[in-house]
Amino acid sequence: MARQTGIIKLKGTIGDISFYKSSDGHLARIKGGPDANRIANDPAFQRTRENGSEFGRAGKGGKVIRNAIRVLLQNAKDKKVVSRLTKTLVAITKTDPVNERGSRTIQDGDMGLLSNFEFNTNGKLGATLFAPFDVAFDRVTGDASLSLAPFAPTIRIAAPAGATHFKIVTGAAELDFPNEASVFESDETGILPYDAADTAAIDLTVTVTPNSLLPVIQVVGVEFYQEVNGQMYPLKNGAYNALMVATVDTV
Repeated sequence: MARQTGIIKLKGTIGDISFYKSSDGHLARIKGGPDANRIANDPAFQRTRENGSEFGRAGKGGKVIRNAIRVLLQNAKDKKVVSRLTKTLVAITKTDPVNERGSRTIQDGDMGLLSNFEFNTNGKLGATLFAPFDVAFDRVTGDASLSLAPFAPTIRIAAPAGATHFKIVTGAAELDFPNEASVFESDETGILPYDAADTAAIDLTVTVTPNSLLPVIQVVGVEFYQEVNGQMYPLKNGAYNALMVATVDTV
């Protein structure tokens, strides 16, 4: 892969070189490689098929997670969240000690590697919210909770320029990777002023299926707003909102 420079940017194919535009700019690459039939049947490409199978499984798993938390994710994500999440899930798949290579799964791997995953690198929770918080998940009841003691927002939250208000959000997702399904619930505070006065104590709770045997993740986030003439507007369309995986719980 090469980057195109110069005034005129090409798009299309010339000979064996393909020119295209991506989020990384205008690029060019040489066409080629073995054909699909050879990859699918040649014993020499057994490892390629195994890797492809597990990569595909990780891709579908990432979609399950993104669809599950979509209500919160649509307000707090970066342009590369899909590829970053897939990379993490591939790493989780590789830790599966049960299944053979090529058949390893996310749910049988070490899903703890998903802990602290940031969905928006432009606004990481770890660099935004400095108020201590506690999260807990009770598998018997299905309750996922988030608690914060009173804190001064201007001291404990690193807000982007222009923010006048914020809210704390949380959600829990029960993930059924084999069936590409999920159960999700979320909760949030009201929109709070970004000032020096202490907030009230914050206690949020959501409930998924009691006694579930599926993996459950809990996410925690901060969303920012700007008040204009008495109306609240998402700050820069949520470009600096934070959302992170705070809890991963498996049976």
